[in-house]
Amino acid sequence: MAYDHAHTGPGTGPAPGPDTRSEPVPFAPGSLLWDIVGDVRILLSLPAALVLQVAHPAVGAGVDDHSVFRTDPWGRAERSLNSLQLWVYGGEQALEEGRRLRELHKGISGTDTRGRAYHALTPAYYAWVHATAYPVFLRAAQYLSRPLDEPDERRLYDELLNLGAILGIKQRDMPRTPEEFWPYFDAMVREELEKTAVVTELLDPRRPIPPPDGAGTLLRRLWPVLRPPLARLHVFVTTGLLPPTVRDHLGLAWTARDERRLRRLGAVVRTVVPLLPERLGYLPTARAARRAARR
Repeated sequence: MAYDHAHTGPGTGPAPGPDTRSEPVPFAPGSLLWDIVGDVRILLSLPAALVLQVAHPAVGAGVDDHSVFRTDPWGRAERSLNSLQLWVYGGEQALEEGRRLRELHKGISGTDTRGRAYHALTPAYYAWVHATAYPVFLRAAQYLSRPLDEPDERRLYDELLNLGAILGIKQRDMPRTPEEFWPYFDAMVREELEKTAVVTELLDPRRPIPPPDGAGTLLRRLWPVLRPPLARLHVFVTTGLLPPTVRDHLGLAWTARDERRLRRLGAVVRTVVPLLPERLGYLPTARAARRAARR
C-alpha cells in the first residue's frame, strides 16, 4: 500500500460506532501478515493496491498534486516499501512509523476532479487507502501462492484491522467484518472509483521510467531494451490482480486469454518462489526479522 493519501464523503462508509479495541499489538511470527508482507511476491501485488487507491478521485488528486511518483519513481517505491515492512516487522517501531505517516500527511490537501475539497487524513479517505489491501491480498493469494480458506480470510481481515489501528485508523472508519467489508467495497467501486489521470498513467506501459537508482553501466545501457517488456508485464499483472468488478468499472480490457496467461504465470510463481533461498524469497527487513525470531 502506498500511503500518499486517502477518502469518502458522508454516507459512503460504515456507520460510526464506539471504538472499543485496545491498543494495537505489533505483529509477530505466526501471523498471516508476517508471512505475506515480507514475501517477494508482494512486489507483484502492491501495484494493484496502488491502482485501487488512486482510482478514488480524492486519493488520485492527492497523489497527482503531492507525490513524486513521476520524478522519483524508484525512490518513492522504496520508501513506501520500507514503511510497509516496518508496519509488520518493526515491533514497537511500527507504532512510531504510524505516527510519522500521520504527521507526514497533515499538509496534503486540495481539490479533487469532482470539485470536492480533500485532506489526506480525512478518516474515510485514509481508511480507503488501507482497505484496498484486503481484496488485493486475497487475489494475490489466489494466483501467486495459495487461496485462503474462510477462516484465514477472516483472520487476515482481523489482522488488517489491527494494522489499521497501528496506522491510526479508527475502528468506526473501517467495516468490522468481511461480511461488512464487501458491501462497503462494492459501494465504493460503484459510487466513487473512476479512471483518474493517475490510474491511466500507472497502467500505461509506455510511461517513461528511468533505470533503477544505482543501476550499473550495463543495466543502464540495456534499459531501453528491457524497459518495454518489463513495463508490459507490470501492467498485465497489475490489471489481472484487480478485482474483476473494478476492471469492468474502469473499462480495463481483460480477455479469457489474459486470464489463462495470468494463471500460467501464477503457477510458475507458486512453484519457483518457495524453492528460493531466504535471501531471495524475502525482502531485507523481513529476512532480518525472521532471523531474529529464530534466535
